Amino acid sequence: MSNIKIAPSILSADFSKLGSEIQDLEKAKADLIHIDVMDGHFVPNITIGPEVISKLRKYTSLPFDVHLMISPVDNFIKDFAEAGADIITIHPEATNNLVNSIKKIKSYNKKAGVSLNPETSVEKVLTVLNLIDLVLIMSVNPGFGGQKFIKKTLEKVKILKKEIDSKNLKTQIEIDGGINFENAKIAKEAGVNIIVSGTTIFKENGGNLKKNIQLLRTG
Repeated sequence: MSNIKIAPSILSADFSKLGSEIQDLEKAKADLIHIDVMDGHFVPNITIGPEVISKLRKYTSLPFDVHLMISPVDNFIKDFAEAGADIITIHPEATNNLVNSIKKIKSYNKKAGVSLNPETSVEKVLTVLNLIDLVLIMSVNPGFGGQKFIKKTLEKVKILKKEIDSKNLKTQIEIDGGINFENAKIAKEAGVNIIVSGTTIFKENGGNLKKNIQLLRTG
């Protein structure tokens, strides 16, 4: 558990000053910036598009970990790649051909991820583990921040960890949804490498970003 990365979700940031919020996260030793993109169609919320990401790119050198909750996703991969995403994560349900979508992401020299909703079977990703850089396990139903952690999703983490180790792959396991200091510990024990957190990082301990990031990483 020594190489745990923390990816603060800007869904919980102050949208009126996203640039400075991202700079503060870098100063607080975040490893990545997690950006949730929602279209109001694939999930019941609307957030930001490639234009905003492009404008934010100048504020930090940290990797942009962009989670696309949009459908059909293939229509937008190019836009987000060119906007400055470093990692592009998609849902199997948002594409007619998951392998082709992964290849499209890779064609822009970006890292590719696949996200599994709480009700999505882990089988959906096992056949493409060798093609992707990360699997994002959603531990809440996507759409809104501040939801309660769904503990049973950790079973997928354990299955993935076993599969990745058995095949000697470098695929990372990321988790997002309802993460706090307590369940972050059990997520790491299950095999998670990257912790996404919004509310806990921005709200706990009086909004002390550095302290909260450190607690999630080492707690």
